Amino acid sequence: MEHTHAEKPGSSGLVDPVCGMKVDPATAKFRTEYEGKSYFFCCAGCLSKFSANPQQILSAPPKPMGSGMVSLGMVQGIAAAPAKPAATAGKGDARIYVCPMCEGIRQVGPGPCPKCGMALEPESLAVPTTRTEWTCPMHAEIVRSGPGNCPICGMALEPRTVTAAEEENPELRDMTRRFWIGVGLTAPLLVIAMGSMLSPHSFMASPWPSVLPWLELILATPVVLWCGWPFFQRGWASIVNRSTNMFTLIAMGTGVAYVFSLVATIFPGIFPASFRTMADRPDVYFEAAAAIVTLVLLGQVMELRARSQTSSAIRALLDLSPKMARVIAGDGSERDIPLDQVQVGEKLRVRPGEKVPVDGAVLEGSSAVDESMITGESIPVEKTAGSRLIGATVNGHGALVMRAERVGSETMLAQIVKLVSQAQRTRAPIQRLADRVAGWFVPAVIAIAVLTFVAWAVFGPEPRFAHAIVNAVAVLIIACPCALGLATPMAIMVGTGRGAHAGVLIRNAEALETLEKVDTIVFDKTGTLTEGKPKVVAYSDAEVLRLAASVERASEHPLAAAIVEMARKQNLRLSEISGFEYLAGTGVKAIVDGKRIAAGNRALMTEIGVFGAGRKEGVLVGGGPGATQVYVAIDGQYAGHIAVTDPLKRNAAAALRELKAQGVRLVMLTGDNQTTAQEIARAVGIEDFKAEVLPAQKSEIVKVLQKEGHVVAMAGDGINDAPALALAQVGIAMGTGTDVALESAGITLLKGDLEGILRARKLSQATMSNIRQNLFFAFIYNSIGVPIAAGVLYPFFGLLLSPILAAAAMSFSSVSVIANSLRLRRVRL
Repeated sequence: MEHTHAEKPGSSGLVDPVCGMKVDPATAKFRTEYEGKSYFFCCAGCLSKFSANPQQILSAPPKPMGSGMVSLGMVQGIAAAPAKPAATAGKGDARIYVCPMCEGIRQVGPGPCPKCGMALEPESLAVPTTRTEWTCPMHAEIVRSGPGNCPICGMALEPRTVTAAEEENPELRDMTRRFWIGVGLTAPLLVIAMGSMLSPHSFMASPWPSVLPWLELILATPVVLWCGWPFFQRGWASIVNRSTNMFTLIAMGTGVAYVFSLVATIFPGIFPASFRTMADRPDVYFEAAAAIVTLVLLGQVMELRARSQTSSAIRALLDLSPKMARVIAGDGSERDIPLDQVQVGEKLRVRPGEKVPVDGAVLEGSSAVDESMITGESIPVEKTAGSRLIGATVNGHGALVMRAERVGSETMLAQIVKLVSQAQRTRAPIQRLADRVAGWFVPAVIAIAVLTFVAWAVFGPEPRFAHAIVNAVAVLIIACPCALGLATPMAIMVGTGRGAHAGVLIRNAEALETLEKVDTIVFDKTGTLTEGKPKVVAYSDAEVLRLAASVERASEHPLAAAIVEMARKQNLRLSEISGFEYLAGTGVKAIVDGKRIAAGNRALMTEIGVFGAGRKEGVLVGGGPGATQVYVAIDGQYAGHIAVTDPLKRNAAAALRELKAQGVRLVMLTGDNQTTAQEIARAVGIEDFKAEVLPAQKSEIVKVLQKEGHVVAMAGDGINDAPALALAQVGIAMGTGTDVALESAGITLLKGDLEGILRARKLSQATMSNIRQNLFFAFIYNSIGVPIAAGVLYPFFGLLLSPILAAAAMSFSSVSVIANSLRLRRVRL
């Protein structure tokens, strides 16, 4: 037998292919064989992960030797990042900002997106121990190390991470200041420009006709050139980057109006008669240019305020953390310290009614802890010595002493926030429609503006060129590609935040979009339909139980834990083992006290020749028809078996009935025998089930269903489910499951209940409906607004759209899309 290729030159040992730790084959307890090679592992966890998908592990870049992965420390099934040394905990860098429209824009600090010009947003909401990058709210691929503009859409970049305390947005502060200065100068400018219409006999009507343009110039110049300067910067950047956007149109529209008016004021005599009014002077449009800038600034301020609310759900999660923690010093004294000063390994006291400060384990005391704010579970969870605690949950009646294990950005709450924030930056497939339109939208609008100018200059009434300029500017100003670009990202951001509050973690937007289309859901039995907390109810004899427990102690399977627990309750002495092998989907083998022990299902017994060919199973004991049978063989001979039961999850049958009422086909897969599988399926109301299914067969069954034209979701919680979770259109992981299952799924149910699938489907349906509404509005707005601005109503009704009204409409279009997306915060799940 050939050893694994992970051997390092000059070393006396091999390397664990999963984590990179050095392993000595002579003493290694965990090994398996794959494609004629032997692989050795540092622990049962690495062996289990390798067995679930060996090809993926071996094809990945080799881990540096000794880089050993730290256990992810499951608490309610959510994987927290490895704990950092205490010296570095609580310290952080600047935040990362991204663009909501432009994927790839990342930078540190706020600013406009260099592509689309939108203000960048925080990539993720996290405790202030994370490095800051900047991103575009419309293009998540735009990531910068500092503030700036999105190179695609021109929007200001925003931080990718936001602290629990809501901080002032520098982009909002700057735009607000520019807006109010613009208002102060534009108001008198409009009075001067429209004074003759308001009061024909006023001093503005005739005495100083040659002076008024100069007054307008003085008032309009600071508005256009200072208040509107960010728009010109972003417009120019869009041309340099060859990525025209909304700010290209704004810069062109206001620039044309201002420059034309400037020339008309200084050199009025150079214009032909077609430009002149009855006063024998060309009209000036300073008030239009200034009003456009001011209204666009108003729209930016409103949009930035509305966009800040899209992250309110995540910020609310962060607000759950307490501000202080009570630390117990080595001499027994106690003192309160700020939460960010808590270090890994410190002892903390949690008094009745207080919030648990960080993730850790109970050292002393007992209590019931309310975890509803994290998992959605309304019933308090009993905690005793050794129990896991989640930061931000609420202690009940008892006092607890705990050990801090994960602090700062490594806590469960911070990891949940990170997952949700990452999901908010992913792009749903429906976004591709908007992306295709955006590619030609701005060039098309510019072409329409040119055609509008030519048509009015040739066929329009006198003054023809004056009408041509006004209508061309209106076309440039009214078009709003941002409404189109924001339609999907804003709904995804709000929807994923709403899901987090309901205990539904969305890992990517594609899963959220696809879930509403799912017509078939495949369920693993153990840990998905059942509690995943099996108990031994019967066994052949104590020696069979002792030998099986000695082997199963090296396994992470839920049934293994139940067998080991029963052996310990019976005070049985467990032996050391060697040559441990984990056989995915069938069982385990090892040498115990010089005997070859195999423990597993009927398939394993058949494979090693214990069952079949005239061999007898022996006398079966207890457990009932719903019990799982673990058979035990000693030196190739059947020795007995152990009966294990796993209760069904509360409300499982009711949730599945509701799914069936929605027209969803339900399929149950299990490695149990036909009798056990039939009993469980009958209890939950599933008619389509398959028993004695191996892990690889789960993926094959999903493939068959997909080939039949079904949109398949896979719900599971174990390592054996990971390939099927990854293969299904939507993978749904139970929050009480393993790291591998969680990483393979697009949706995680924190509480691990089947009613979470109903909540996730409602969220998917509501979010996709909202996205379609946004896209419909954006398409209709631009499809109707641009022709009206071009003057199509003039031949029929004599109506023309003022550039000022066009600016107001454009500014409010983006705000309307965001406001509609915010309605998802109130959807009932």
